Amino acid sequence: MTDTLNKTAGANAPINDNRKAELLSKQVKHIDIKSFDARPIVDAMADMSFTSRDLGRATNIYNQMLADKDCSIFLVIAGSTSAGGCMDLYAELVRNNMVDGIVATGATIVDMDFFEGLGHKHYQALEIPDDDTLRSLYIDRIYDTYIDEEALQNVDHTIFEIAESLEPRAYSSRAFIREMGKYLVEHGKKDNSLVKLAYEHDVPIFCPAFVDSSAGFGLVKHQVDAAKAGRPYLMIDAVADFRELTEIKIQAGTTGLLMIGGGVPKNFIQDTVVCAEILGHDDVQVHKYAVQITVADVRDGACSSSTLQEAASWGKVNTGIEQMVFAEAGSVMPLLASDAYHRGLWKDRPVHRWGAIFDK
Repeated sequence: MTDTLNKTAGANAPINDNRKAELLSKQVKHIDIKSFDARPIVDAMADMSFTSRDLGRATNIYNQMLADKDCSIFLVIAGSTSAGGCMDLYAELVRNNMVDGIVATGATIVDMDFFEGLGHKHYQALEIPDDDTLRSLYIDRIYDTYIDEEALQNVDHTIFEIAESLEPRAYSSRAFIREMGKYLVEHGKKDNSLVKLAYEHDVPIFCPAFVDSSAGFGLVKHQVDAAKAGRPYLMIDAVADFRELTEIKIQAGTTGLLMIGGGVPKNFIQDTVVCAEILGHDDVQVHKYAVQITVADVRDGACSSSTLQEAASWGKVNTGIEQMVFAEAGSVMPLLASDAYHRGLWKDRPVHRWGAIFDK
């Protein structure tokens, strides 16, 4: 684990605490989608061209998902928008029954949301010295956003503590993240945490690459310590993730995807259609609605940049109600989410509580 490193600068010089405090002096403020009404600007953008028009149509599709009483909506997140100021935005979607399931990277769930749930913060970089200097001060950088590495190590240790407290067996990431949400209910310091709210609202969170985060450090320490002591340890079952998410897709029927970025979460949720067919559910529906906000370039053929039209060739999504938005998500998600919040179509949506089906 990273906490085994000596807290010293380059040539064994002590950390300059004053300099560190100076660099970590301005907290990132997460946007509040309830505090402004984006409907007029989104309506106006829908009558423009280029990305503005795409965003207008994408917002309309998300509102269609909310209006469709049969539709279960999955929020799919990759990238660092949570650290950059969208964390409360995602939490409000859960709080107001605007999403029914989440598929995300471990970084989004553990290193960003759970991190803040424990009381830690992200910071705006007021200046960016060379990264070796940042390393000597134990400051991690995400573009123009800073994280205190010593605070992040607290996440490593907390994951370790949670693992030590549980029955040693196989857990899906959903099951383990649920325990993280329970921990925040009892010990957390932030009410508007996505992990905490998902636990309280039975909204399942899946991280198909869960250990690619601070969870990995804590779980490795848990397994190593247990093995040394000759006792059993818990494991994260990636196959169970796929099975559970596919089970939700089978039971849900009509589904819609609101995807930020690409990567493993995007492919994971789309593959549930194919997996259901392999399990003999030939009547499973492709994802009826799909929106993806990304800056990935389609020309290199990478899966993360594959368009929703391309996904249709694999039998994953409907080509009729989909929209790609090529934009930095932090700049357009506040508009989309605020528009949907203020239109209020979520107010009479059925509550699905898909997380509860695994408690039986």
